[in-house]
Amino acid sequence: MVAKDIMNKIVTAAKRKTIGRDLAVKLLSGMYSGLPVVDDDGKVVGVVSEFDLLKVIRTGKSLEQVTAGDIMSKNPICVSENTPVEEVIDLMTKHNIIRVPVVRNDTLVGVISRCDILSSVVEPEFVTIYAD
Repeated sequence: MVAKDIMNKIVTAAKRKTIGRDLAVKLLSGMYSGLPVVDDDGKVVGVVSEFDLLKVIRTGKSLEQVTAGDIMSKNPICVSENTPVEEVIDLMTKHNIIRVPVVRNDTLVGVISRCDILSSVVEPEFVTIYAD
């Protein structure tokens, strides 16, 4: 199994100029704990996480005073569509990261989270029952 087999192909990414408050609102939606940051061509230039926002708050700055470009982790770890899932797991565990952007020719095409990997190998043993 390779990255393209399990990646989420619907990806939300931030631009460098996205302000910290908007990043926080998106992350508070509960669907994300971090976002890739892309340039105008869709190339991944960084990743911004809840931790990055917490660091801003700790310094006493307002989230309106910073942008994704200011606070993002630069040189993000990315994988190609053909990267084996075992290698993705190795990167995640080695670098203690939750999600990895998937790129084609440096352009963002997907994201793999730890949940995506677990979902691909686990058959749920639960059912939902709706009673009158």
